[in-house]
Amino acid sequence: IGASAGAVQALLKILPALPEGYPLPVLIVVHVPPDRSNALVPLFQTKCVLPVREAEDKERIIGGTIYFAPSDYHLLVEADGSFALSQDEAVNHSRPAIDVLLETAADAYGPALVGIVLTGANHDGAVGLRAVADGGGMAIVEDPTVAQVPTMPAAALAACPSARPMTLDDIISTLSKMATA
Repeated sequence: IGASAGAVQALLKILPALPEGYPLPVLIVVHVPPDRSNALVPLFQTKCVLPVREAEDKERIIGGTIYFAPSDYHLLVEADGSFALSQDEAVNHSRPAIDVLLETAADAYGPALVGIVLTGANHDGAVGLRAVADGGGMAIVEDPTVAQVPTMPAAALAACPSARPMTLDDIISTLSKMATA
C-alpha cells in the first residue's frame, strides 16, 4: 500500500478492519518527512488487532503483520522474502518512495501481489503499480473521485489502466476476501 497526503485517514479506515488471524503481510509506504520520527507505528499499534511494526533491514517478511517503511529509507522486498532498506536518492521527491516498494515487491511476489495506491498529491506509485499489473498481480487504486487528494490515485490509474478503482470500503472487502481465499 502506498499513500501520501490524506494517508492517515485512509489507513485508519483500512488497517483496523483487518481481522485477527489475517494471513497476509501488509507493507506500507507513507511519505513522511525525513527529519521526523515515524509516528505511524505507535498510532496504528493502538488501533489494529494485527501487530504493527517498522520494517527492519534484512528482516524476514511474515504474514499477519503490518509493516511501515521507516522515514528517510526506501523499503525494498528481496527475492528471498526479506526487506532491504536503502538511502538511495529520492524517487518522486520521496524517500521512502512507493514506486520502489511496489516495483521490488512485483519482482519478488509476481502474481501473488496486490498493489494499492491511495490518496496523495504527487505521482509516486504510478510506475510501481504498473509493475504490479505487468507482473500479473492485482492493481488497485483508491477511486480518485472520492479520494481525499486524488492526484496520486489518478496518476496511478493513468499509468495502469487495468487497475481497479475502489472506495475504501471496497478495498477492505477485497482484502478481507483474500484472507479467506
